[in-house]
Amino acid sequence: MKICYLSAEVEPFAKSGGLGDVMGALPKAVAKLGHEVAVVMPYYKDVIAEKFQSQMQYLGYYYSDVAWRHQYVGVFTMKVNGVDVYFLDNEFYFKGPMYCFADNERFAYFAKASLDLLGWLNFQADVVHCNDWSTGLVPVLYDAFYKHNDFYRDMKFVYTVHNLKYQGWASKGELQDLTGLDDYYFTDDRLMHNGSANMMKGALVFSHAITTVSPTYAQEITTPEYGCGLEGVINTHIGKLHGVLNGVDYKAYNPYYDKLIAKKYGKKSAEEGKLANKLALQEQLGLPIREDVPMLALISRLVDQKGLDLVLDQIHYILQRDVQFVLLGTGDYEEPFRRIGEEYPTKVSANLTFNNKLAHQIYAAADFVLVPSLFEPCGLTQIIGLKYGAVPIVRETGGLKDTVFSYNEKTKKGNGFSFTNYNAHDFGYTVHRALDFFADKQVFAKIRKRGLACSYSWHRSSRRYLEIYEQVKK
Repeated sequence: MKICYLSAEVEPFAKSGGLGDVMGALPKAVAKLGHEVAVVMPYYKDVIAEKFQSQMQYLGYYYSDVAWRHQYVGVFTMKVNGVDVYFLDNEFYFKGPMYCFADNERFAYFAKASLDLLGWLNFQADVVHCNDWSTGLVPVLYDAFYKHNDFYRDMKFVYTVHNLKYQGWASKGELQDLTGLDDYYFTDDRLMHNGSANMMKGALVFSHAITTVSPTYAQEITTPEYGCGLEGVINTHIGKLHGVLNGVDYKAYNPYYDKLIAKKYGKKSAEEGKLANKLALQEQLGLPIREDVPMLALISRLVDQKGLDLVLDQIHYILQRDVQFVLLGTGDYEEPFRRIGEEYPTKVSANLTFNNKLAHQIYAAADFVLVPSLFEPCGLTQIIGLKYGAVPIVRETGGLKDTVFSYNEKTKKGNGFSFTNYNAHDFGYTVHRALDFFADKQVFAKIRKRGLACSYSWHRSSRRYLEIYEQVKK
């Protein structure tokens, strides 16, 4: 098949979260299975590293008619891991940060320019795979302007919801001005939702298949609790909804090969390797150098979704125990975690930054990784933690529920610890329970070993996506 992926962010060029990770890994995995793959993203000159820009080839340019606007589209490309990546250049839209106040206009432009690119390249895709609200207009514009064109007629559109919370809202007048769509598309069964135009809703309606990034999240978003107001739309189109668990690139995240950590290790050498990395990280961060103390890690964007109110409610009780707590992240909760670091200088290291190397070092050193999310479409932290022997402590939601199974004293099974209800008491109890098992070295080693044996690679997930692509082609 010919498959084209459209995304606002793609790792390693530009990334703000899980979407970038997925779009860096899934196309590569699909290409390895013998398919012709293209990826299209904006050319963020101020974001993409110079080392990548210097490798790009300039292919030329064309113009896209975005409603009344006749807009320049420059095209750069480079091949990465068997995948042709195309960067669409227009400084008016893409100079500056990845996301900004003008996102509606710039991503309306990106949607139209991406569809035009397929014709300009003569890339007659079997499937166009769109991601999140920033490409939500693509299936809508296809329906309005392209589906009767011989070149585009047989193309099918798959749309992945990475996070339902961010939907892309605009007034009817604004979106008509940005797209040229007529009144037919601005009804309650198409783009309109609660009196405004909703780009994600448009994609849900006009795509041929909808996917989310874990089976549990696919179930959750059909409910008012997790549906973010779109549960009615999702239930209307339930027949085309699929939950496909994200994978992890185990070349990037594998302690056996990881050049960023103090000592590499595998399943058989995990205990020795974890200890060496713990001692190295304690020295690096200025924590007391002790091999016997359990190390809790929190590697996260510091936003409400991640359950940080639960952590802050319980952290003082947890720190009464003989533990160390290492935080890495930026966001809305930096100040309270900074104060905790100052209050407990011998127990807490609060690293309020984004540092990829330090993240790898923390995974390799930590005994536990905390992911008590309010909601979590998939989550990579717990999957990476399992691979590095950092036992996850999670809330049972979304992909966390699909990948972490709480240790059961009777059956002696489980690869982590979990709690169901979103409340601080249950989170605190689960952390204390996990710490109690850490004291039993034999049991804890078995729990860690089960996590190390888990495999959530893109090889399996990519095959599931291919099944969906084949299904929509029929």
